[in-house]
Amino acid sequence: MHSIYEAALRRNAGEPEFHQALHEVLESISPVLREHPEYVEAGILDRIVEPERQIIFRVPWTDDQNRVHVNRGFRVQFNSALGPYKGGLRFHPSVNLSIIKFLGFEQIFKNALTAQGIGGGKGGSDFDPHGRSDAEVMRFCQSFMSELYRHLGEHTDVPAGDIGVGAREVGFLFGQYRKITNRHESGMFTGKGVGWGGAEVRTEATGYGAVFFVDEMLAVSGRAIEGRRAIVSGSGNVATYAIEKIHQLGGTAVTASDSSGYIVDEDGIDLDLLKQIKEVERGRISVYAERKPGSRFVAGGRVWDVPGQIAIPSATQNELNEQDAITLVKNGVEAVAEGANMPSTPGAVRVFQDAGVLFGPGKAANAGGVATSALEMSQNAARQRWSFDDSESRLRAIMSGVHNAAYEAADRYGAPGDYVVGANAAAFVKVADAMLAQGVI
Repeated sequence: MHSIYEAALRRNAGEPEFHQALHEVLESISPVLREHPEYVEAGILDRIVEPERQIIFRVPWTDDQNRVHVNRGFRVQFNSALGPYKGGLRFHPSVNLSIIKFLGFEQIFKNALTAQGIGGGKGGSDFDPHGRSDAEVMRFCQSFMSELYRHLGEHTDVPAGDIGVGAREVGFLFGQYRKITNRHESGMFTGKGVGWGGAEVRTEATGYGAVFFVDEMLAVSGRAIEGRRAIVSGSGNVATYAIEKIHQLGGTAVTASDSSGYIVDEDGIDLDLLKQIKEVERGRISVYAERKPGSRFVAGGRVWDVPGQIAIPSATQNELNEQDAITLVKNGVEAVAEGANMPSTPGAVRVFQDAGVLFGPGKAANAGGVATSALEMSQNAARQRWSFDDSESRLRAIMSGVHNAAYEAADRYGAPGDYVVGANAAAFVKVADAMLAQGVI
């Protein structure tokens, strides 16, 4: 295991996020390898840490003043043993190859846990859509897709949205794909508008799914979300709909945040106001406190200083550090579910586990988004449309299955209650078995 990790570090030098993701998975699957030496003999580890394909390309576009800009585009097609590559596109200035590879590697295991027959991939660009006009975003998306389209398809690689890629961007990307290929191949992109091939609950799915996972973790020990106070970071889709589902299940979510700071509303976040500010006006979170009496805005700071029994980090990677975890534990946190991808540092995870806090890693807790994307692919293939209630019921069942798979694997491999070990072990076995059956490819 150590030699494989060291070799991966040398081959992928200067990619700390990818290194972190590798270490987290590799250190937790030792019990699996002891039980299944055939995985080692077949070189499964050597192959699974290496992407099947890495695509990097130039994305030139012009702004509204006719100035030329050049961004970099990425798509890492990591593993297709279980099905076509599946994973979102992220448009953010921080995007680089390390981040895309870490996200793609995590996606392999997240997708495996959903049992929906999808492989792992991820993509994006260092383009920042914030503050750009619709016309500028459209021109960028058209240029981006003009290169990437040749690598996509409903049986090959199916992207979706992520940070910076919402309904507007998905529409422009899908439209350009349709124009270039002369095909209305609905299943090649998920997160589409409901009126043109999208699925009900897709917008809500990641946030809802994270809360369903918390509910499942609490239920094991006879507890529930009802009556508990929740601390949520972020104010995008994941955070917004995690807050919504917490309220529906009887809890009270009192925070939301963005890069400028966070808000606290002791009465519970007003979802209508939050959606108006973030989804319609695309404004800063501080506006919430200006409009809602009794709430307050804290510039900068750490949202994790606010006490609560449930924490759902839903913003970005490594946003919750060891000191934040110590503070949360001191303030009585009982359950943490990662709504974002790898938002907790390794030190923070250790603090939670040492304190006996229920901890749902992102590959399990935030699998609801990609699970519903797979449901969207199924609807597109059958040319059907399911109702909101039907789609949510299917999502709930999938998240229950994800929880049970992780819980049972943790027990089987000697780490009862450790959802990190359980999620990694359960997912790895599924992928490894498929790779073993398909030969050395």
